[in-house]
Amino acid sequence: MARFDAANAEDPNEDIVDGQARPKELVYAERMTAMLARFAPAASEVLRLAVRCQHIQRWKIPRGDYTMDRIGYLQWRKRLNKFHAQVAGDILRDVGYDESTIARLGALLKKEALKADPDAQALEDVVGLVFLESYLAGFVAAHAQYDPERFADILAKTAKKMSARGRAAAVALIEVPPHLAPVVTRAMVPAEA
Repeated sequence: MARFDAANAEDPNEDIVDGQARPKELVYAERMTAMLARFAPAASEVLRLAVRCQHIQRWKIPRGDYTMDRIGYLQWRKRLNKFHAQVAGDILRDVGYDESTIARLGALLKKEALKADPDAQALEDVVGLVFLESYLAGFVAAHAQYDPERFADILAKTAKKMSARGRAAAVALIEVPPHLAPVVTRAMVPAEA
């Protein structure tokens, strides 16, 4: 994890946390790890590793290199998943992990067997919870031009990727700004029906 953190500490992009500028992807990795500890404290080692490196060196493959439509977005995400698996796998190999663990980590980062694989689903749940708790308010502020239906659609897509346990955690475990709590609850509760 120290090697993952060192790689993410190179991020030229910054987030302001408690008044201090910090490398954006390092902050994300720390938030992911903290959320996993709250959501699934008995998580496997490989899941803990996957959570920590899910966005490893993400800035090296800019979104702007792909068309700004759904197809471009999906191509970018697919390329990122492979890139993250490669970078993380190289680090694990360097520190002595076996090839089966490296392959397992890669499968998690590439989102293989989502819904069927409990660790892959837990990773996706943590991604959703971190987005809702730490990034939703900023996303809403940055996209003020979106109408309420578009936000509802985005949250419905987030809920669809999450398990019933993840959706329940979105309502009971995390803290979202009070003005967003009702829309998050509406998105998460109907998905259980």
